[in-house]
Amino acid sequence: MARIIAIANQKGGVGKTTTVINLSAALAEAGKKVLTVDMDPQGNASSGLGIDKDSLEKTVYQLMIGECTLEECLRESPVPRLTVLPATVHLAGAEVELIGTQGSQRILKKALDPVRDRYDFILIDCPPSLNLLTINAMVAADSVMVPIQCEYYALEGLSQLMYTIRLVQRSLNPDLKIDGVVFTMFDVRTNLSAEVVENVKQNFPEHIYRSVIPRNVRLAEAPSHGLPITLYDSRSTGAESYRKLAKEVIRNKIEGVG
Repeated sequence: MARIIAIANQKGGVGKTTTVINLSAALAEAGKKVLTVDMDPQGNASSGLGIDKDSLEKTVYQLMIGECTLEECLRESPVPRLTVLPATVHLAGAEVELIGTQGSQRILKKALDPVRDRYDFILIDCPPSLNLLTINAMVAADSVMVPIQCEYYALEGLSQLMYTIRLVQRSLNPDLKIDGVVFTMFDVRTNLSAEVVENVKQNFPEHIYRSVIPRNVRLAEAPSHGLPITLYDSRSTGAESYRKLAKEVIRNKIEGVG
């Protein structure tokens, strides 16, 4: 039975999609069957996993508005055992089209529940905003992982995200957990990164992953080649960091953490 993790932060540029792409690939590399769901209309998780967005006729948008089935949307990535439910910019229109539709917050959950037995992990890339697409991801998920960039405004907006998670817990998904925080873009050369980590630990008593993702040139380059870091530069510090994070995620599933 898959563990479904929504990876969310309403603040853009925090390494959210980078984490979705590379954690998915690292989990698959570790032998797990993974489905990556792209719920961000930018579609960067899709292109970062080698999906040609221009060639797609059926995506998560068509799934959300009821024009196709999940099976018709799925695409294989260059990574063995890693399947993608892709998105394009058309997904931005789904929220408007679904306003007032009964059950609109549970569309993704209904689509994913029948295939949970096929995968070990389902990772959902949420848009950098707290909208209907993000709500769908949280309703479908078992837990939420929050990437936080090691910069001055790291805590900005985090309280609003926590408030949204609590609202979903109260009214739509009482079993939703906070999976924890992942620190991204950590720069060992600056005191600021270490200060941000300590600040978040003091203000965010939830689970914090030990694996820290460094600021890494190869990580930044990989998406333009349509490859996760584990294929683009397998020996880079970025690849090793995501492998360590994948091990923690696998261990947490086994131990029932989060």
